[in-house]
Amino acid sequence: MLLRRLFQFGTIVLLPILLLYTLWLDFTVRDQFEGKRWELPARVYASPLELYAGKTIDADQLVNSLDQLGYQKKPGSLSRNEGSYLHQEDTVSLHSRRFHFWDGIEKSRQIRVSINRGKISRIVDLIEGDDVGVVRLDPLPIGSFYPSHGEDRILLRLEDVPDIFVRTLTTVEDRSFYDHIGVSPAGMARALFANLRAGKAVQGGSTLTQQLAKNMFLTRERTLWRKFQELLITFILESNFQKSEILEAYLNEVYFGQDQRRAIHGVGMASRFFFGHDAGQLTLAKSALLVGMLKGPSWYNPRRHPERAKQRRNMIVDLLLQQGEISENEAVMAKHSPLGVLEQAPSGESRHPAFLDLVRRQILRDYNREDLVSAGLQIFTTLNPEVQSAAEESLRERIGELKNGGKRNLQGAVVVISPDNGEVEAIVGGRDSRAAGFNRALNAVRPIGSLVKPAIYLTALEQPERYTLITPLVDRPFELGKGKNRWRPMNYDRKYHGDVQLHRALSHSYNLSTARLGVDLGVGRVAHTLKRLGVERDIPRYPSIFLGSLELSPLDVAKLYQPLAGGGVRSPLRSIRAVMNRNGAPLNRYPLHLEEVASPKAIALLQWGMQQVVRSGTARYLNKVVSPSMGLAGKTGTTDELRDSWFAGFSGDRLAVIWMGRDDNNPAGLTGSSGALRVWGKLMSRLPVTPLNLLYPEGVVKVWVDADGSSTARECPDSMEIPFIEGSEPNRAVQCGANG
Repeated sequence: MLLRRLFQFGTIVLLPILLLYTLWLDFTVRDQFEGKRWELPARVYASPLELYAGKTIDADQLVNSLDQLGYQKKPGSLSRNEGSYLHQEDTVSLHSRRFHFWDGIEKSRQIRVSINRGKISRIVDLIEGDDVGVVRLDPLPIGSFYPSHGEDRILLRLEDVPDIFVRTLTTVEDRSFYDHIGVSPAGMARALFANLRAGKAVQGGSTLTQQLAKNMFLTRERTLWRKFQELLITFILESNFQKSEILEAYLNEVYFGQDQRRAIHGVGMASRFFFGHDAGQLTLAKSALLVGMLKGPSWYNPRRHPERAKQRRNMIVDLLLQQGEISENEAVMAKHSPLGVLEQAPSGESRHPAFLDLVRRQILRDYNREDLVSAGLQIFTTLNPEVQSAAEESLRERIGELKNGGKRNLQGAVVVISPDNGEVEAIVGGRDSRAAGFNRALNAVRPIGSLVKPAIYLTALEQPERYTLITPLVDRPFELGKGKNRWRPMNYDRKYHGDVQLHRALSHSYNLSTARLGVDLGVGRVAHTLKRLGVERDIPRYPSIFLGSLELSPLDVAKLYQPLAGGGVRSPLRSIRAVMNRNGAPLNRYPLHLEEVASPKAIALLQWGMQQVVRSGTARYLNKVVSPSMGLAGKTGTTDELRDSWFAGFSGDRLAVIWMGRDDNNPAGLTGSSGALRVWGKLMSRLPVTPLNLLYPEGVVKVWVDADGSSTARECPDSMEIPFIEGSEPNRAVQCGANG
């Protein structure tokens, strides 16, 4: 009686519940399997290295770039495998990797790069024998934005994986994969027998479908209910999807171990993580090594336990031979092959967290946070690895020098951009460039000191009827206001210089003459110039802004100086060039936006004046580390009590802003010249420098003038050629030595 009631209860109540649960589970499994199966991190890439005849690069620099990309150095002859190179004196032969860019696929090529005196002289295709125009190498991965669970994978199609890997996998893990319906009793018995014969686990009992069901849909708990769920999901997968689809999903889901907070999933990521190449290049030996790891990814980790991993690999090779999957000769070669594992694992942590901060900030204007960490976006950035490394080394080196000299707790930041298009080439957020803490380049908002002065002089030079580069300015004490509101500026050297020409007041950074000029122009007009140039923060409407009370971050200063270096044309700073989705389809492009915000004529005059800062003014130290023929331009900045040291300067193709100081805002004991300027000089000495050759727009004339500001002959002593906006040049001419 009791049994009948239990049977009736099970039939009436439990069976419908089980049926409803099965229908719900069927819908859930099919929905996830057919839709977005995995949360994929966004991958961030640096700007790719382009090689072409005439490019300035020496062989060591090229080899260093290839090493960063994980290319393998080959002795004797170039490997047929992608991602390898051969270095012989001034010649580098390489087998580049195929890569899918936003504007098309860059195919793999075997080339020889000949270098002469620090420049590429010729690039030859080793297969065709023809000269090559431009070769674009695969870009350096610089970081990822991970989902909360930290899984990292590279999605593959089944056809991307070599047949030898698939045969190795099915032989070891599931020999009857193509015949069973999800569960294989014969396979379980066969695995048990093989393991007993070997004296250890060499084959698994669960089918690949069961493993996929367990790993993709279930937790790690071991209960009868979980085992029942696994069987249900296994049958659902086998009933709704083809074997090829199940196998492809398995190849992308399978777990290969942990890299700190990052979990390595899928054959694609495992191949890249352990061998530094795509899964398509997996050999028999490497396939056996990876498949061998599935039994215990940590226990058989080839980096930590190379001998243990090799024994496991060779055992699997023997199994393949026994099953007739490979020949005896193939087995011997595979067992004698080195593991081929990269000594240094490609890190999932970004080496450039400060730059990634800017990428995150800019991409979230167009995508939500969920897309950033789960949609598998591929983000191509403007970071230049060579410039980034030089910036990091230069800041670290100068801070080390000052620390040895007794100055402690110093910090710094660097921002490097291309002034013509606003592309950010490098960002350093602190002396420890790998630390992901406070990003001073973006978030340290400090008084900028004399870096504000070019905006004041530009405001004046845009009024040629009132001001030229030789207009005399009064450099004598004055004060504004009374009582608590009294403002009494001073020169840094506590001296007064009488009447000085405008360009000299700029190049020597005289406070008194600059402040008087600002007062004559008006706070409102100078603030308007700052806004035009790109300052987005609030600007205090007080005369103290003339001497740098305005507070900006290093990135803000780069925005301010970009039009000054770019001919009066403003281009919003950008760290992203393009974005693709997980399937390689282009999404957003970030085109160049240009806006003229200042008179090109006045800008040309200002650039000349800023060149004098380097030639004979507060930044003349640069002439010791970079050739004066480069025509560099810039401006030093120092704040009250030597709390902040700044320098912003530019060459023909690069603008860099440096800040140095202390996080606690205590005096750093550095002027702009003794701190930031030295970092800037180290940076430029490490990079190829394009000269700043001023191209004067129509309406600007150059006139030789004497010390009094009268036009004179070129050969006269102390004469100087100075640009003027046409109509504002001196109308008084004198002969050499004449006093009027």
